[in-house]
Amino acid sequence: MALEKKIGELVIDSKELGYTKPGSYIYEFLSELNITSETSKKLIETIDSASLLLEEGNSGETKAGVKAKSTVSRLETIRDMLDIIFKGGGQNHAKYYSFHVNESSRQTSGDSLQVFGKASRTLSWWCFNPGLAMEEFLKLGVRSIILTSGTLSPLDSLAMELNLEFPVRLENPHVISQDQIWVGVVPVGPSGHPLNSSYRTRETVKYKQELGTVIVNFARIVPDGLLVFFPSYSMMDKCIDYWKNRNHEHSVDDSTIWQRMCKHKQPVIEPRQSSNFPNAIEDYAAKLRDPSTSGAIFFAVCRGKVSEGLDFADRAGRAVIVTGMPFSTPTDPKVRLKREYLDKQAKPSNKNPKALTGEEWYVQQAARAVNQAVGRVIRHRHDYGAIIYCDERFVWPNYQSQMSYWLKPYIKCYSKYGEVVQTLTRFFRDKVCVDPKEMDSNDSVTPPADKCLPQEILSDSPATAVNEHQGTTVSLNATTRKNNYMKFTQITPANRTTLPMKHGCSTSSQLTSSRGQFSQDSQVVDLIDNATMHGQLKEHTLKSMRLKKAKIADVSSQLKHNVESRALTGNRGQQSTPPSKRSTIEQACEKNEAIQERCGGQESTTGPAFLKLAREKLSTAEYGEFVEFMKALKLKTMHIKDSLEAIAKLFSSPGRLTLLEGFRVFVSKNHLPLYEQLVRKYTMANT
Repeated sequence: MALEKKIGELVIDSKELGYTKPGSYIYEFLSELNITSETSKKLIETIDSASLLLEEGNSGETKAGVKAKSTVSRLETIRDMLDIIFKGGGQNHAKYYSFHVNESSRQTSGDSLQVFGKASRTLSWWCFNPGLAMEEFLKLGVRSIILTSGTLSPLDSLAMELNLEFPVRLENPHVISQDQIWVGVVPVGPSGHPLNSSYRTRETVKYKQELGTVIVNFARIVPDGLLVFFPSYSMMDKCIDYWKNRNHEHSVDDSTIWQRMCKHKQPVIEPRQSSNFPNAIEDYAAKLRDPSTSGAIFFAVCRGKVSEGLDFADRAGRAVIVTGMPFSTPTDPKVRLKREYLDKQAKPSNKNPKALTGEEWYVQQAARAVNQAVGRVIRHRHDYGAIIYCDERFVWPNYQSQMSYWLKPYIKCYSKYGEVVQTLTRFFRDKVCVDPKEMDSNDSVTPPADKCLPQEILSDSPATAVNEHQGTTVSLNATTRKNNYMKFTQITPANRTTLPMKHGCSTSSQLTSSRGQFSQDSQVVDLIDNATMHGQLKEHTLKSMRLKKAKIADVSSQLKHNVESRALTGNRGQQSTPPSKRSTIEQACEKNEAIQERCGGQESTTGPAFLKLAREKLSTAEYGEFVEFMKALKLKTMHIKDSLEAIAKLFSSPGRLTLLEGFRVFVSKNHLPLYEQLVRKYTMANT
């Protein structure tokens, strides 16, 4: 064929770089074959007629029929290619494309090299502007375009790539509560060696030993199903091969790392071939049901079949381990050219300050693959599990900023491996002891893996409908619609500025008014938590809390029909609360009443009222700073002295002295003298 001959005549100087030209070169290339905008129309008609004749004449499953179908498929590929290249008769869209010819030694038959004397070649015309597809929708007069996914974030760069503004945006939290999830970044292993899967360290013996020992420990702690995701098949194969033949240098027995893993969980490895994947899923489900072991461990790859679209609910997935960032091969021609295209678009001369650079896009693609993988666990509102990032790079802010919105409030970075083991063990121990009533009221969720065949892993979770203009999410289940409406009315569309949630802080219930209504402020909930946590409540206050417990229970029972106790984090419905575990509403009531007694009944110093006053007295930017300082106090990411000084300075102007005085309630006993000095300092400066 003339086209194949023309492709074969191109001179490729570098097998790695291939043959690359601007997108518009395709017209020059095809014109030499007498394929132009005018002749392409006749050629497309001819291809359509030929395909139809081949399909009608060879419709059976005979050898000739199979060959005819293959020919039709190739013809249709050429037809689609011509249709895209000469779309609309113009060439303006070619600037978003790149012409590339790649040479590969992989052959479809054993004698192809001998016959042609050269490797096979592939002609590609890659589009690097996905917005072209969206433009087609706009041309059709589509009224609304709705994109929904768990991996769209960050939304700004997505909207930019698609060339659409998306004026209405919503990033939802999860339907679970804080005690149903454990998220941790594990930067080091048991021996203190860094966990880093970058190309500099991933091939070292020390890294493979440390990662293997970490997985052995987690396989012992995590019940039932455990998923382990690697950046690539190559990395997974190398690690498993090493674990099967070696042990950790400090081990006291002769067992290999792999044998130690198998003592706790039976392994399943994701196959490279798609045809073998159903067998792997069936094997995993069977091993989960095996009563002789404590579960199964599924070794898989980010961007593989396990990581995308499968549902590992309940026992099928109690934890997921991510061993590194799945960056694409930087020398891959398509990746390299995409990065070059974006770098050109981001140049200052293009006057687009928000344009995404090639490096930013490169990191985002890896982060989205990670977000897709960790989403395999915790699949419904009664599910629970752990997400474990075993790479020190996940500590970096630019990596955490790429994580899913719903995960950010729960992320905790651990500097010591012992803390990870301790807190993770406690998390699963507490979940095992939870009242079984909490799990019985689950409606329309995936059956657990021990009760049915592997189909349950592949099933979808219950759907919800989102009303963006109202800022609400309404369940399709009529029995829970009212409760969920009250719960999700507090969710703010992402294009408003009242719900930043950038660096993550825990959310919990708070009281907001004298009527006893509850609300949530995900930013500054630590005000109440810290006051009780650091022993700010006096002895008589604690006694009064115990005396008021019965009254509080009555109040919470009356209120829970009006609002959910875990807005933005979960919905427990109308379940009864076991005596050993009081509801979040009761705890919030006790905290609020205790603080009011501590402050002598001055409502201005209660958590919610203080926040309301702070919003009134501070500018939007200053309030944001206050929130960040509170997060720093909670997470201890900033020295306490520096945090208190910064907060006191914010409250130091004459009109804000009430904030300066009232904030002392939320300062721990150990640091109260320091804060009193700051109060005196700024009070005297204003007198």
